[in-house]
Amino acid sequence: MDSTLAGREPSVAARRPPTIYDVARLAGVSHQTVSRYLKGADRMGPDMRDRVRRALKMLDYKPNSAARALATNRSHRIGVLTHDVHQVGPSKVLQAAIAAARSAGYLLDVVDLDPNNGTAIRDALALLTAQDCAGILALAATDEMATAFVHIDLGLPVFIAAEPDDAVTSGTHPHAQGLSALVAHLAELGHTHFMHVSGPATYSSARNRGLAYDAAVSRLGLRSFGSVDGDWTAASGYSVGQHIPVEAGVTAVIAANDQMALGVIRALSERGFRVPDDVSVTGMDDIAESAYFLPPLTTLRLDFASEGEDAFRRMATCIDGVERAPVDPRPAELVVRASTGPVRAATEPAP
Repeated sequence: MDSTLAGREPSVAARRPPTIYDVARLAGVSHQTVSRYLKGADRMGPDMRDRVRRALKMLDYKPNSAARALATNRSHRIGVLTHDVHQVGPSKVLQAAIAAARSAGYLLDVVDLDPNNGTAIRDALALLTAQDCAGILALAATDEMATAFVHIDLGLPVFIAAEPDDAVTSGTHPHAQGLSALVAHLAELGHTHFMHVSGPATYSSARNRGLAYDAAVSRLGLRSFGSVDGDWTAASGYSVGQHIPVEAGVTAVIAANDQMALGVIRALSERGFRVPDDVSVTGMDDIAESAYFLPPLTTLRLDFASEGEDAFRRMATCIDGVERAPVDPRPAELVVRASTGPVRAATEPAP
């Protein structure tokens, strides 16, 4: 432990809720430094930042949002529009945003809705704007969501966590790096004929995964039998899997998430094709269950937590004008399991 904190007991926590002055005393810094840390200011040395962070944890400090609102005459509630919180990706993004907000003294009012339903979005916005929110954060990045905000003047700061459709062209986007590694893995196994099961075309993330897939296949000179839209569910993957043209030579299927890959595997099995002996199947996200699919799924591990934290930090900047450094997600990590294997000559298309 740092000597500045060694031997100091957070006994104040047993008597009353700790204040930023208690945190400052324990960390050996000024209360202004603690306040800057809580606001997300970046001009702070790593040692000082670490001391404040550990003091906050030792004291179990909880920002008093009500007191801050009275002192600043500003709400610390943020309305959040999200979707499919039962799905792994949206759930992890939301959890990270909630944690980042709590650390900064904000409370998130979360509405789970269909992000392709314009009426539902407008109703949710009406509800949130009536709750004295400081801003609106949209974690559900669809075309309908973007359109709704364009046509409604909320009078509040707004941030939509959407990816620009050209985000993958630079080659530095996590989807581009991950899909490139995934396609290269399959190519090394001898696969040359691919097919993509994409997410809904109305989602910016689905479009970027599709663009990254197209770029990776083209760069390696491989053949793509195109993309078919799913809706992120195993049921949609199963529906697409019933029509994948294995007889025409497709030996590798890349699904835009693990749930759709699960449906594809089931459909191929029912059609008499073995995974990976006849067709290799991969997913994206690396959900906890993917290691227990039959066969265990080769997939990409994505950094959803950084996405959620970055979305909140950008939202907070829109509210208070304090510049915060972006949180860059870790590159997608290729996780190789038993659902991919060497291509078999018998599955190649006839001359």
